[in-house]
Order: sequence, then structure tokens, then C-alpha cells
Amino acid sequence: MKAIAQDGYGSADVLQLRDVDPPPVGDREVLLEVRAAGVDPGVWIFMTGRPYAARLAFGLRRPNVAVRGLDVAGVVTAVGARVTRFRPGDEVYGTCGTGSFAEQATAKEDRLALKPAAISFEQAAATPVSGVTALQSLRDGGVQAGRRVLITGAGGGVGTFAVQLAKAYGASVTGVCSTGKADLVRSLGADGVIDYTRHEVDRDGPVYDVIIDTAGNRPLSLLRRAATPRGTIVLVGGGHAQGRIMGGFQRQMAAPLLSPFMSQRLRGVTARVRAEELAELSPLLESGQITPVIGRSYPLAEAAGAIRDLSAGRYPGKLVVTI
Repeated sequence: MKAIAQDGYGSADVLQLRDVDPPPVGDREVLLEVRAAGVDPGVWIFMTGRPYAARLAFGLRRPNVAVRGLDVAGVVTAVGARVTRFRPGDEVYGTCGTGSFAEQATAKEDRLALKPAAISFEQAAATPVSGVTALQSLRDGGVQAGRRVLITGAGGGVGTFAVQLAKAYGASVTGVCSTGKADLVRSLGADGVIDYTRHEVDRDGPVYDVIIDTAGNRPLSLLRRAATPRGTIVLVGGGHAQGRIMGGFQRQMAAPLLSPFMSQRLRGVTARVRAEELAELSPLLESGQITPVIGRSYPLAEAAGAIRDLSAGRYPGKLVVTI
């Protein structure tokens, strides 16, 4: 089968379109004919091996899994002996462990859900990592009706989901983004927009009950100045290009240690995609309450270009590779 694979860490130049063996199917796994795959900062991390601390999990000298991609949407073609939730022909979405930038991939059944009929395979592939991260961030932040919520990186992959979910919960939402993404963020339901090229997040003083920081590049002191004295600050991601050792993730790790010593609450979020979270998102996708924002789609052979564009932040929302 055709797949985008790599033998060592590096820039997008290490990625190659080549023939690889189809992955074997475990007892609790399904085999998918991949229709689309999402592009997220995790793909960049696996490709470059940066931050270096991440190599402890997926290979010191080279990636343990050669094929890139995590988000996946496709059609089940075979199921393992102990799979009970799916059967061949089912259209599903979620995450896979063998790399989704490929014609075929395997995924554990507890990392998948049935694809809502109202959305395309491309929209489904854009959802798992970013949608679940946004969902977990709002949960940890205690977002609910009447709360004033600030979302940084509101035009990005996680941010576009977070804006829509917060509005679905009944919150008042202010999105922080660049000038070029302001109209998009407003169209997603944001009550207000802060253009970070003109103003900082503390422009209006300490008025936000919850801050969801998906951008990962602002000092904690600045975020605290924008939050109410008893507000909650949720730190999402670390900025995939920040720092060689920890990549900015030290903020998330430090959050539970710092939180007891301040009146504001700090929460660090690293979401894990499971069937339960996807099941919570699916009816919202089906009803149109949330709509995945796809900045651009790429054919499989141009996946390296998709990762370059992701790193440069050229497009809003999510980028998607189609197979």
C-alpha cells in the first residue's frame, strides 16, 4: 500500500511516499480503508523528534512507527476476533496507532466512533485530536452558561472547536486571533474578537472567568492579568515549535504545582482521544452545532507540504490529507 513514511527525524524533507506492508490487525483492532487524515502539531513532533523529551515515548533515534498521521476517517474493511462495536462497511473516525497518512491503517475499537452521516470524511478526520482537546479544555475550565470565556488561538485547529463548543454551552466567548482570521472566528459565534496584532489579551482587564490558552506562547503573568481573581486558566499544548527539550509543555506540567499557591486555578490539558469523547462530539457534529473548519485539503503525495503549511500557520482551522 502507499503511505507517507520516514526513516529518521528531521524536516518535512524526510517524508517519502512509498510502498509499505499493510499493518496487521490485532484482536481488538479494526482495519480501515483510509479516506482522510487530519494534520495536527503532533504530526510535526513525531516527524522532527522535537521536543527531544518526546523521543522517550516514540523512539530515541528514529520513530518507532514509520508512517505519519494520527487523526483518521475511513471505512472498516476487517475486524479483529474480539471486536464487538464495528463491522466491515462501517464509516468511522478517531485515531490510529499505525499512521493515517496511508491507504490502510489499523485502530483500536475504543479509539473510534461511527462517523456522523451529516459530515464528510474530511470533516471527520479534522475532528478527533482537536475536537477532543477542545472538549477536555472546556470541561477542565468549568465552562458553562453565563461564563465569560477567552480563547487564544481561536482561529486554529483546537481554537475553532473551542469557540463553537463554548457557545453551545451558553458561554460568552471572546476569541484571540490575527486580523486575517477575525471574520472566521466571528462566524463561529464569538461575541467578540481581540486582534493580537493590535491589542493584548489583558486589554479589558481581569474580566474572564475562564481562559483557554491554545496558542501556548503567552507568559502566564499576562494570562493572569486577563482572568478574574477566582478565574481558571487552562493551558493547552505547548507550541509545537517552542524549545528543543520540552517544547513549551513545561507550563502544563507546572500547572498543578503552581495552582495551590494562587487564587486563580491553573489546569494543564493533554487530551486523550477515546470513544466516549467522540460519542459526545458526534451528536453536535450531526446537528450542525459544531462544524469542523478545514483550511485546506491535500492529496496523499503532498502531505509534506501540509505539514510545512501547518508549521507556518498559513491556514485557519485544520489541514487534511485525503486518500
